[in-house]
Amino acid sequence: MKKSATYILLILAAIFSVAAALPVSAQQNNTKIAAQRRIIADLEKKIADEERKISNLKNNKASTQERVRILTRQIQNRDDLLSANERQLRLLQREINSTDSTATLLAAKLERDKARYAEMVRESYRNYRHNNYLSYIFSSGDFLDVARRITVLREVAVKRGEKIEEIRSLSSQVAEQRDILTRRQASLDSVKRSLSAQKKRLQRDALSAKSTVNKLSKQEQQALRTKLERERQLNVAISELRKLTKGNREGASFSKQTSRLNLPLVGGTVRKYRGNMAEIIGRKNADVISIYEGKVLEIKRNKINNKYDVYIAHGEYISSYANLSDVCVAKGDKVAKNRKIGTVGSSVNLATMEMEYKLVFGIYAPTPDITLKASDCFKK
Repeated sequence: MKKSATYILLILAAIFSVAAALPVSAQQNNTKIAAQRRIIADLEKKIADEERKISNLKNNKASTQERVRILTRQIQNRDDLLSANERQLRLLQREINSTDSTATLLAAKLERDKARYAEMVRESYRNYRHNNYLSYIFSSGDFLDVARRITVLREVAVKRGEKIEEIRSLSSQVAEQRDILTRRQASLDSVKRSLSAQKKRLQRDALSAKSTVNKLSKQEQQALRTKLERERQLNVAISELRKLTKGNREGASFSKQTSRLNLPLVGGTVRKYRGNMAEIIGRKNADVISIYEGKVLEIKRNKINNKYDVYIAHGEYISSYANLSDVCVAKGDKVAKNRKIGTVGSSVNLATMEMEYKLVFGIYAPTPDITLKASDCFKK
């Protein structure tokens, strides 16, 4: 008889020991999704503004070169929008997986609680049928024991009521999580449709830009390429940055003779060298690494293409990395040789009007009278 009441209490303890809490990361992921939606909205606004400009150019019969310049920016923004949508897609998929996991755990807990509650009720009914509650009380050793046993039975009754409410609450939580899952899936499907539409528009704009470029003479095409290339060049103030390298000891062993270094774009190939500069082509999302140990001097956002430029001091030498889609270092950070500093960004190939992933690398000596060639750094 004492054993029966103790058994009921053990069941209750097992039931109330299980906690159903939502993952802490769920709220963080929701914040990331909201931020990504703001980025997408901003890009969509830029694209819409550029489409209106293109329309006005057609109506006003403005220069073909200006139209190509706007189309080039349009292609770049569409590619950025695709990347933003892809990031949102991954965040939503992660949220769906998390929500589905939470809903599954809650549903499993609900079933366990129902089973345990049913077991508790059956045990209570057996005790009632055999008049065990009275026997349990009357078998007490003294009045203090009687009071204690009555209290235990009252606690059992209270726990039963609480468990009923918990089961109801748990049922509500399961329904809520399933509803969130349905809404997230709808958002995921919407983003997938948007991705498909943006890819088609990107192809359309590339064909339009290429067709427009083909209408220009060779001289006009060359002038346009030169002009656009200058717009995308690094907007660096090396003379100012050189002042910041004075006395820097990080990577001070770097010199004009330093060679056999790895390319700063993992898996990349050099398209061309031009003095102290190098264009390096690679794959999407490839890592950009520091060629040598040093200290991050500056990180700037390029106003023309919205990409990042990173400047690292190696002693009093400076290396620059332009056209990064994101960075994972901060100004003042000490970096090791071959450490990742960011991810390569996209760019429009003016010859084909197709997207490519390009890093523009530069190397600068402590004074302008020292001539450096980027190709010398990577000679094996």
